[in-house]
Amino acid sequence: MAMAGLYRRVLPSPPAIEFSSSEGKQLFSEALRSGHMEGFFNLISSFQTQSEPAYCGLASLSMVLNALAIDPGRKWKGPWRWFDESMLDCCEPLEKIKAKGIAFGKVVCLAHCAGAKVEAFRTNQSTLNDFRQHVITCTSSEDNHVITSYHRASFKQTGSGHFSPIGGYHAGRDMVLILDVARFKYPPHWVPLPLLWEAMNTVDETTGNYRGFMLISRLHRAPSLLYTLSCKHESWVSTSKYLMDDVPLLLESEDVKNVQQVLSVVFTSLPNNFGEFIKWVAEVRRQEDGNSSLSTEEKERLAVKEEVLKQVREAGLYKHVTEWFSSANSCCQNIPSLDGDDTLSQIAASVCCQGAELLTGNSSTSNEFCCKETCVKCLKANGDMPVTVVSGTVLSGCSEQGVELLVPSSPTRRRACCGSSSSNYFGMHPVSNDVVTVLLLALPPRTWSGIKEEKLKQEISSLVSTESLPLLLQEEVLHLRQQLKFLRRCQDKEVIDGLSTPSVS
Repeated sequence: MAMAGLYRRVLPSPPAIEFSSSEGKQLFSEALRSGHMEGFFNLISSFQTQSEPAYCGLASLSMVLNALAIDPGRKWKGPWRWFDESMLDCCEPLEKIKAKGIAFGKVVCLAHCAGAKVEAFRTNQSTLNDFRQHVITCTSSEDNHVITSYHRASFKQTGSGHFSPIGGYHAGRDMVLILDVARFKYPPHWVPLPLLWEAMNTVDETTGNYRGFMLISRLHRAPSLLYTLSCKHESWVSTSKYLMDDVPLLLESEDVKNVQQVLSVVFTSLPNNFGEFIKWVAEVRRQEDGNSSLSTEEKERLAVKEEVLKQVREAGLYKHVTEWFSSANSCCQNIPSLDGDDTLSQIAASVCCQGAELLTGNSSTSNEFCCKETCVKCLKANGDMPVTVVSGTVLSGCSEQGVELLVPSSPTRRRACCGSSSSNYFGMHPVSNDVVTVLLLALPPRTWSGIKEEKLKQEISSLVSTESLPLLLQEEVLHLRQQLKFLRRCQDKEVIDGLSTPSVS
């Protein structure tokens, strides 16, 4: 006999008070008059139900990102750019999250990668009074939100570890409104703030770390435009440590005489899978029948990426990196070769599969998708500059999905486009030289302080100085530098700590 399943749970009350009850409405009305529901309306406009039992962290984060009106810079479905759980995969594979849940620190990482400003606190790093003050500040503003990580047992609820945003605060009763993203299980409800602190002040048995809360707001400047760091691959720990800790010591211990020797010291000891640590960003969209034109917004976003790429290739350091890659020194196997049309097609095949996964909302592994074919082509219309587009047909079971990858490029040569016998403009997409250059620029200035020869140290300092960079590239480098510091700090404080106990909501 088939199981009937469950339709919601009865909310244990006390300690919780259901939001839609008479008492819950009264609390809402009083909190609204006191000015502690300012962020509620943006949150409730973006309120969503987690689509998987272990997606509470992803649902909470996408809800807050949308409430803050942060533009993901890529399409969700149709023409719409909107955060969805399926798009939050830069720090952990979705299939892994679906099976085992997500750790507190990985949600912090995802928020940072998505372009938000994040401050994270475990309960052993904060106090009840500090938490209360943060809640008061955030609920009095439309621009700051709190996501809590807590254990449901403190509220007499079934389940274990859970994430949800706070929607408001009642000062007179010292209660917070939890907008529970597991709406199939429990409705939004008010709980005493000290009891929520108690629920957060529990240890995740899998990681041995305390739960906590995070404050999320908009950055005052745009996130990265073309390059981003990733902690999706487990090698990010060794790579960030190497760049932040080992490189300065290596340069201090070696007697380097010129820029090429400096680059050799940095590159020849790179950790394995270094190429998984920094990525260049491309936009993926559905392939529309008979229409390959770009919208005005797509052209604008692509133009900004291409300007960043152009500025990287005009930087003084880029010339030295290119020289190193062209020399016999560049035999390092840990730097991926991203040059050539064949590699672009290989990249496109992988990205198109990932893109199809996102566009279809399928959170399974992209191994279920097979790229039937890819085609590099250039689009040009109405006097616009040509655009490099890789189109692909992705197979999943019996269905096909046409996907296009908009590739930022800079002009390098002419070549024949797919489906065309004529020679056309073709741009070179981001390659190893560009990626490595921008990462070197993002290293902290102290990295080079151990170089013994003063004249060489001054030359390197001039090459990596952000003050001399054009504004777009300067912002890109500073964002990457902040990402690098953030990841290193996460490692030091054990903020990112592997998987948490699987969420059962």
